[in-house]
Amino acid sequence: MSTVLPGQSMRVLSGMRPTGRLHLGHYHGVLKNWVKLQSEYECFFFVADWHALTTHYEDPQIIHESVWDMVVDWLAAGVDPNNATLFIQSRIPAHAELHVLLSMITPLSWLERVPSYKDQQLQLGDRDLSTYGFLGYPLLQSADILIYRAGIVPVGEDQVAHVELTREVARRFNHLYGREPGYEQRAEEAIKKMGKKNAKLYRDLRTAYMEQGDREALETAHALLERQKNIALGDKERLFGFLEGGGKIILPEPQTMLTHAPKMPGLDGRKMSKSYDNVISLREPPADVEKKLRTMPTDPARVHRTDPGNPDKCPVWDFHLVYSDQEKKDWVQNGCRSAKIGCLECKQPIIDAVLAELKPMQERIAEFSRDPLAVKSIIADGNKRAQEAAEATLVEVRAAIGLGYNG
Repeated sequence: MSTVLPGQSMRVLSGMRPTGRLHLGHYHGVLKNWVKLQSEYECFFFVADWHALTTHYEDPQIIHESVWDMVVDWLAAGVDPNNATLFIQSRIPAHAELHVLLSMITPLSWLERVPSYKDQQLQLGDRDLSTYGFLGYPLLQSADILIYRAGIVPVGEDQVAHVELTREVARRFNHLYGREPGYEQRAEEAIKKMGKKNAKLYRDLRTAYMEQGDREALETAHALLERQKNIALGDKERLFGFLEGGGKIILPEPQTMLTHAPKMPGLDGRKMSKSYDNVISLREPPADVEKKLRTMPTDPARVHRTDPGNPDKCPVWDFHLVYSDQEKKDWVQNGCRSAKIGCLECKQPIIDAVLAELKPMQERIAEFSRDPLAVKSIIADGNKRAQEAAEATLVEVRAAIGLGYNG
């Protein structure tokens, strides 16, 4: 997990594509982390329906059907609209406007080198992904992040390159448009507002960094700016940029927060994924959960009940790594290797654990499903908050570019 740097926003942004029912992989990989983050940061969580179109543009019905079910599943998993802003991407046109503006300054080669571009084309070979939308979706992700000036983006290792692209795009934008007329004069006026003592310290620290590359001086200067209460936000952003010899920071660079998520195995031992048809959905009826787990494959070398097995070669063991405490894991290792327990005995604690995990969520899903207007109201409120935050960023972006927006 990365640390938040001085001068950086404590706002977190994360989204999820509505391309079908959520399953235990989503819960353990994303939603449990969201529930934790919402009590520590200002969180914006969104339904990435435009992103879903990049791979499902020929079948948009699944997106329409999944949006509201997904929001209900979020709420049932513990995502709290009182602690986080929940919204739908396509309801906030500012994402699209910033995406268009960023596309004007982003070299094509930057998008072509994103690792997931070619990887997903290979993985989703049954779909035609030779579209601009698919090539440009990392830049749309950048717009999603930058429109809220998010300081922190929780991602897995496969998404780190996307956040780095966002940082490069923000850096390029600030370099091109951050030097408004009279920038240095405005920066000097902002420094004076800090008071004589702080102004002198700021100048000394800036000199130490600019002339000697003193990173500690830069961090101290960041902390000094954070403590200033008598200068406006615009002046503060201007001074953050002035520290490093650049212009005003219009679009702050986000930091990656690497999320640790246990590998949620599928029923066949591979990663749980709808494309592998090996999932347990959050809405799976208990009888179906039990049937799926009872019939899932085990160590292929253990043909008879009396044959010793190897848990390391058994998909059921991967479930124990997620759900079982150390005592239960030792019981599995010893019992399986000595043939003292059978495969159905080994599976029963997993069946019990999964059912116990799903039961309260499914009860809440039923409650929210009976009151769809309440769910729509939550999203309407979130859309409004998101729109206000996004529009505040666009005001500065438009002013920086100055393409007749005020005419």
